[in-house]
Amino acid sequence: MILKTNKFEVGFYLRKSFTLLIFTFITCFFTSSCKIYSFTGTTLSSELKTITIQNFVMNTAGGPANLTLTFTEKLKEYYQRNTSLKLKPNDADLLLEGSVTGYELTPVSATSSDKAALNRLTIRVEVRFVNSKDEDQSFEKEFSFYQDFPQEQTLAQVEGSLVPKIIDQIVLNIFNDTAAQW
Repeated sequence: MILKTNKFEVGFYLRKSFTLLIFTFITCFFTSSCKIYSFTGTTLSSELKTITIQNFVMNTAGGPANLTLTFTEKLKEYYQRNTSLKLKPNDADLLLEGSVTGYELTPVSATSSDKAALNRLTIRVEVRFVNSKDEDQSFEKEFSFYQDFPQEQTLAQVEGSLVPKIIDQIVLNIFNDTAAQW
C-alpha cells in the first residue's frame, strides 16, 4: 500500500516543526540567561535565602504617627509575598534599612486667582540596601512618590487614602531596584 501525501500536508508539517524548533530555542535562550528569572519577576540569585528589614525611622516632621511602622510592615509583607526569602532579625543575605526623610505638602497647578488648583503630598524615603553575596548590588538611594488632590480638600480629609497609595508605590519601586532590577 502506498501512502499518498500532497504538498499542502508536507508544507504544513514542516512549518509546524520549524515553529516548534524556534519556540524551543527561544525558551532555552531565555531560561539559560545570566540572571535568575522567576515568574514573580524577581532576578534574585538562588544562593540568597534570607532578608533583614530593619524598622524604618522618621527623620522629618509631619505625617501620621504610625507612618514608619506601616511602611516597614508593607515592605516586609511585599518581600514575603513575592520572593522565597525568609525574614531574619539580623545577619541575613540581604539588608534593607532607612528612614522617612520627607513628608511634604506643596501647591501645584496655580489658577488665575493665584490659588492652587491642586495640592501635592510627597513622601521621601532614604534606603540603604546591602547584598552580602554581591556587594556590587548594594546601594543607598532616595525613593519618593506623590499624589495630588484638589485644593478644596484638606490634608486631613485625604491623608487616609493617599498615604497608602504612596507607600505602595515606594515599596514597589524599592522591590524593583533590589529584587527585580528592571
